[in-house]
Amino acid sequence: MEFSATLPLSQLPYVYPETPRSNKVYPFWPCKRRSSQPTRLHCNKMYVPGFGEASPEAKAAKNLHNFFTYVAVKIVAAQLESYNPEAYEELIEFLGRHSLNDGDKFCATMFRESSRHKNLALRIMEVRSAYCKNDFEWDNLKRLALKMVTESNTRLMTEYVLETSIESEK
Repeated sequence: MEFSATLPLSQLPYVYPETPRSNKVYPFWPCKRRSSQPTRLHCNKMYVPGFGEASPEAKAAKNLHNFFTYVAVKIVAAQLESYNPEAYEELIEFLGRHSLNDGDKFCATMFRESSRHKNLALRIMEVRSAYCKNDFEWDNLKRLALKMVTESNTRLMTEYVLETSIESEK
């Protein structure tokens, strides 16, 4: 005769209690108890102080976001120049009066200018999104950024060594 032991559900909390009932540490408890002490993350990434609530990556993403607006405006302007010169002139005139430093502010201002400008703003936002999703080469960005940092560091160190070795020979 076979025998199988099954625990009724009422006995499961003895194996994994819902909450610790005392300050006793349960070695099998799936998560650590929270403490009021700040915890330091142990990971292989550098800590970058001075960025407040945003990470360096978040700052870079914001700059890329604004850059994508700039690229979208260039693309839309090139398209309009060939098939709708009147809209092209309106876009160029608007660009002369408003900065492209903040892409969202630029589009929001364009929305409120007129119904024709609203259509241009919608087109710019569509192109910005499509460029970011489909055309921007993210892998190439990483490769180029790494290459630029490496070459720049090498050049600066070489210049310094040459400069200091010439001074020490005098």
